[in-house]
Amino acid sequence: MQSVKHDPPKIGYSIREACHASSLGRTTLYNHISAGRLRAVRVGGRTIIPAEALHALIAGEA
Repeated sequence: MQSVKHDPPKIGYSIREACHASSLGRTTLYNHISAGRLRAVRVGGRTIIPAEALHALIAGEA
C-alpha cells in the first residue's frame, strides 16, 4: 500500500513564492507592501507574506 503525503497548508510565503503563487511581479508586491495594501512581516531577515494577506489582495479585499 502506498502512503499519501499531505503537506500542511502554507501559512506564509516568501517574496519569491508569493510572486509565483499570485503571478505578480516582485516590484508590484513590494509596492503593495509599501502602500499598506499587503501585510508582510520580517522574520530573521526574510520578508514573509501571510497567506491570508496574499489571498485577500488577490480577491480584491485588500
